[in-house]
Amino acid sequence: MAGAKKAPLKGGLRIAIAAVADALTALPLSGMIIGGVAVIARGVPRTTRDVDLTVEGGKLELPDLVVQLEMVGFEPRIDGAIAFAAANQVLLLRHTSSGVDIDLSIAWLPFETEAIAAAESLNLAGAQVRVARAEDLVIYKAIAFRPQDQQDIERLATLHGDTIDFDRVRRIVGQFAEALDEPERAVQVEQLLTRVLDGRR
Repeated sequence: MAGAKKAPLKGGLRIAIAAVADALTALPLSGMIIGGVAVIARGVPRTTRDVDLTVEGGKLELPDLVVQLEMVGFEPRIDGAIAFAAANQVLLLRHTSSGVDIDLSIAWLPFETEAIAAAESLNLAGAQVRVARAEDLVIYKAIAFRPQDQQDIERLATLHGDTIDFDRVRRIVGQFAEALDEPERAVQVEQLLTRVLDGRR
């Protein structure tokens, strides 16, 4: 929803978001913020202590990506971070000056690359940074579907329902549910969306 009020982002989180914005500008690949910070950017007041982002895969080898991120103030936060990222497609980082944890996922799937291409540049914590659309955040959240994710889906759908293509959401969530052999996930998401959309009428 245009003009949705953003929750305040304070202290180290603001510093880390500004650093992430700089990093996304400096890296020779496309990326965007997802997760709790993106949900806040889309007008949902909630708390978060870290920053989640995603970058397109295949443009940099993981060691080279880590080197470039170290040059702009980030460091691996676990031993064997590159091996972990190779196995799990998530690079666990920390912004050194703020101490904020950064989870960087590597995007390979068509949905992920589509979402990155459609991301919008928003002013967040005083920095211009690319942020996932509400529609794509609903899909990310439906894939994870933890209790906080379910709350985020409900509030994003309530705020942005007029601009979300729910048929696309259902189709992509159904594809993920089939791939994960979790058909009940699509049913649960449909039940949640139905409740939200009925409440908006």
